[in-house]
Amino acid sequence: MDLTRLSGLLAAYQRRDPAARSKLEILLLYPGVHALLWHRAAHWLYLRRRYFLARWISQHARRRTGIEIHPGATIGRRLVIDHGMGVVIGETAEIGDDCLLYHGVTLGGTGKDRGKRHPTLGNNVLVGSGARILGPFRVGDNARIAAGAVVLGAVPPGATAAGVPARIVRMRGLPADCAGDGGRTGVREELERLSRRVEALEKRRQPA
Repeated sequence: MDLTRLSGLLAAYQRRDPAARSKLEILLLYPGVHALLWHRAAHWLYLRRRYFLARWISQHARRRTGIEIHPGATIGRRLVIDHGMGVVIGETAEIGDDCLLYHGVTLGGTGKDRGKRHPTLGNNVLVGSGARILGPFRVGDNARIAAGAVVLGAVPPGATAAGVPARIVRMRGLPADCAGDGGRTGVREELERLSRRVEALEKRRQPA
């Protein structure tokens, strides 16, 4: 990893983690940074078909950091792995730029697929602690995966997925049931409900 790319990674940790006091502290003490540095070496070897040595490095990094990244995984710029313990990233997983993974995240497969088996994350995706994203589908740019979610299908850009199995609960910051028309349907339905409620209360107040 060149110095410019490393500096960008450390700056990303500073932005994401309010407890980070300096780039030197991040470089020396943060397991997520160490795991990514080891992965760069392992991935370089993997692309050159030095599979055993690549896997040896990835397993060494796993023992040292608690983060398991298969050397075949493709990782973009400025990935932040916060705390990191228990993170697992599969062989065919792809991660875009400026993503954030919390501890216990799994980017895995279902065991049913061949070839591309693991998910693809777009840019600026946030994955909460303990979330499982399983299968060869895409999680779109700026999506959010809630802590503990189990995602088994594609997530659109800008969406928030939560639950087991996960479903889309928000789109572009709005509740999913009213995001499709910019919120107008949801607001109209809420106003109609309130209007009916007011009418019912007024009838109850009228003298017999």
